[in-house]
This record gives sequence, structure tokens and C-alpha cells, in this order.
Amino acid sequence: MRRKPVPPALQSLQDLGQLHKELQRRQREEEVRQEREAARRRLLEREARLFELSVGPVTQLPDTGRVLLNAAPPLPEPRQRELDEQAVLRQALSDDFDVESLLETDETLSFRRPEVSLEVVRKLRRGHWALQAQIDLHGLRRDQAREALGSFIHDSARRGMRCVRVVHGKGNGSPGREPVLKTRVRRWLVQKQEVLAFVQARPSDGGAGALMVLLNGS
Repeated sequence: MRRKPVPPALQSLQDLGQLHKELQRRQREEEVRQEREAARRRLLEREARLFELSVGPVTQLPDTGRVLLNAAPPLPEPRQRELDEQAVLRQALSDDFDVESLLETDETLSFRRPEVSLEVVRKLRRGHWALQAQIDLHGLRRDQAREALGSFIHDSARRGMRCVRVVHGKGNGSPGREPVLKTRVRRWLVQKQEVLAFVQARPSDGGAGALMVLLNGS
């Protein structure tokens, strides 16, 4: 069967009904939006009121027309490197330091600081403290040996070591067979605050070619 055509008047009523529903839907959406906006404004007003109660009246600054630009952050300063360089300068060892007057007048030219007793030196010579580390300066040039010794003493004391050995050799391979490095090692050790005392090693520990060093390791 063929469907009968909808009369024009009835079609217009249906369109009008749909239009009415659409208008009602939009009106409800608008009411919801307005209610949300009003709630947001009330929240902002409460927050502003709380801020005023906390800090007091606030006066807005006049507009000067100036534009505030984000300034570039300053370059980081190498503070740690500067501190390290200062520490190196403080720990620099001099070759011109007069050490002879500080050495004990015995055959081994031992050294002790004023607060260290002779008994401590005797114990160090007898091997009272166990050897914990050593450095061998054989074959190093003067500047290399000085830097290596300074780092070794500093690191050993920082690690809490008490007794270390410094092997400097007897100078048999030096021009004129003079113990040049041997003399400088004593001079450098006296300048290190970590060094409390040192003595010539026993024959079994290197004899005249080495020193037993007592550190103030914690």
C-alpha cells in the first residue's frame, strides 16, 4: 500500500513542535552555563575576600605602560671549581721550604710535630701501626712526584688511614748518586698538615729508600 502524504498543515505543526523542544534544550543549557559561571564568580569572590582578610586592603598599582621582560638568568658561577683551586693553592708544596731545622738530629732525620711525643716516633719506627697504603715515586720527575705525593697524603688522611709508606729511592740512579728526590720528599711532607710524623723505614720496609709516615686520619 502506498503511504498517504502528510498534509502541509500537520507537517508545519510537527516542525513547530521540534523547534520548540530545541529552544527549550538550548535554554536549559544556557541556564546551566550561567549557573556555573555564577558559582565560579562566587568562588573567586570568596578567595579574594579571604586574601583581603589575611593581608589587609590591597591597592592596585597604576599602569605605567612599562613592559616587564623576563630577564635572562645569570650564568652559573663555578664555585666548586674556585674552592678546589683555592684548596690546591693552600696545599701547594714548596721546594724552598727549610726543613732541616725541623728534623730530629738522629741518623734517620725523623720528623714529628710539637704535639707528637718521642714515644710516638719510637712506635712508628718499630712498626707499631700496620701499613695501610704506599706510594712509589720512582721514575717520576720532580713536579710529578710532588703532585702525586700531595694527592696521596691528602686522600689517605681523608680515608682515615694512620700509617703509610712513601718510597722515594736511595738516589743511586741520580746524577752524582745524590738522593735529590729523597731530600725533597722530606721537605714536602713537613708542609702537609695531615702529616704528624715520619721516620726512615726499617730495612725490611725499604730502609733508606723509604719513609714511614704517620697521618692524622680520623
